[in-house]
Amino acid sequence: MKFHVLTIFPEFFRGPFEHGVLKRAADAGLLELLVHDLRTWTYDRHRTVDDRPFGGGEGMLLKPQPLFEAVEAIWPERAAYVASAEAAALQSAERDAETARRKVILLSAQGRKFDQTVARRLVRCEELLLVCGRYEGVDERVTEHLVDEELSIGDFVLSGGELAAALIVDVVARLLPGVLGNEASSSRESFGDSEDHLGLLDCPQYTRPADFRGWKVPEVLLGGNHAEIAKWRQQTAREKTARMRPDLLD
Repeated sequence: MKFHVLTIFPEFFRGPFEHGVLKRAADAGLLELLVHDLRTWTYDRHRTVDDRPFGGGEGMLLKPQPLFEAVEAIWPERAAYVASAEAAALQSAERDAETARRKVILLSAQGRKFDQTVARRLVRCEELLLVCGRYEGVDERVTEHLVDEELSIGDFVLSGGELAAALIVDVVARLLPGVLGNEASSSRESFGDSEDHLGLLDCPQYTRPADFRGWKVPEVLLGGNHAEIAKWRQQTAREKTARMRPDLLD
């Protein structure tokens, strides 16, 4: 799977993409990570990507021109779909097929909330292009005619979409075959999709020592009875979910 990130701060991703699971997966050829500098598609001496909003108001907006040209340069075939309203209407069927395998996603506080269900849908794509919002947002023509989806990672406002983009890449990449090594890992962790764990938080977990400062590991985990351990894990996962996130049980 290929991930593109479009940002005015490409150096931000040297940390998130050069360590841990993502770095190992990229080195193994399981995914490809490409970071693009939005200022590449500017033509003035100051490499300007933003401007004041029409009608007045606080802050600045990302201009449509660099964003449209960037996406069209990264995916040239997209140029035909966003050339005009008329072209988009005529080619809607083709565009639907195209966006099923490749999506342009804007990271924005106004977007649909990203969660594990959305991640499982996105991992079916061949490529994702994540546009990092910045300032007060983007020109609305970008959301209407360029991006396929607008996502938010929570009900709060970040300084920019870079943190959100790194988070989405990490979450989606973990679902790719081979990235975690053990294919069952992602299905039984919090928000997993296994039949007996669907939507629950993970159960409590313990490691050595079995007795730490008088706090002991539950006996069932030490007995070696795998059926009883599985039953205990399912029960405690549900109890923990009811305590910490009762909304998930609804």
